[in-house]
Amino acid sequence: MVESHAPALEMLWEAHDPDEALDGRFGFSDRESATRWVAAMLNEHWGVRIQSCDRIVMSDHNALAWVHTPSGRMLAKWSVVPRRFQQLSEMARLTRWLDDRGLPVSAPVPATDGRLQVEVDGVSMGLQHEIRGDLLDTTDQRQVRAAGAVLAELHDALAAYPDNDRGAGLERPSEPLTARITSWLDSGAEHLPATARDTLRRLVVCAPPNRLPMQLVHGDFRSANILYAGAEVAAILDFEEAGFDHRVVELARSAVMLSTRFRNWGPVSGEVRAEFLSGYQCARQLTPVEAGWWDALVLWHALALVPPGGDPTGWGPSALSHLADLTNRQL
Repeated sequence: MVESHAPALEMLWEAHDPDEALDGRFGFSDRESATRWVAAMLNEHWGVRIQSCDRIVMSDHNALAWVHTPSGRMLAKWSVVPRRFQQLSEMARLTRWLDDRGLPVSAPVPATDGRLQVEVDGVSMGLQHEIRGDLLDTTDQRQVRAAGAVLAELHDALAAYPDNDRGAGLERPSEPLTARITSWLDSGAEHLPATARDTLRRLVVCAPPNRLPMQLVHGDFRSANILYAGAEVAAILDFEEAGFDHRVVELARSAVMLSTRFRNWGPVSGEVRAEFLSGYQCARQLTPVEAGWWDALVLWHALALVPPGGDPTGWGPSALSHLADLTNRQL
């Protein structure tokens, strides 16, 4: 029997009333009815009887429920956006494959009929065992290096994934890398200093002309999605933003965004970015072409996070600091 107390209810990052979101987005009039529905889904499709549900977190039209079961704490995750259901199923298969190869991921628990993602009545749900750990702390040098190394291992595994052809619906860049950055400079960078824009244009022009290989990447590798237990990565979470891109593009983006979680995103120092890159290269060296793109990509991602107007968390000074470092190295 499920305990009757209402679970804690919260929004992951949005500033909305969670009870209103629970009703308006998911159709539950109260927290207790949501708990009963989760219990019924897990019992019917996984044969899992829950003892209690102590927390539900919502993000857009997705929700996560932490539940206690006789075999330990588990995490039920569901979406009510039908156009995402195929991708969720594919990512469940991918995560299971990565887990089978020893990568630290949160693998889906198969339903009683073998499905990794259950679609029923306009809902797509998956179930996982809870993995205990803390989010990546970018003030811990060992964690930062380990995160870089794990990303390199993940990239190698994703490049070997045998079902890459099933990712036809995943995001793919519509332009070559040079055109992507140039288009952004032409349309979205008016609020940035001219010196920063000019430097990025010059770095792009000077970058190696050789084409970088495209492959499946995680899509959102940062503190919010990296769990640590002790000094080791316990789990890489949330493959829902996975798509196709160049390895070094994800590496640079992750280096810039490494400390970001759910609210009040802020940058890391150049020293942290360097430590992250060093950890990556301990597991896999950048190719000469990738290394030739590194400075341009880090500056691009750093500048892309500078908001127009107010900048309470300091993305502008961080980007300008990186620009100054580049200038000093070239003197």
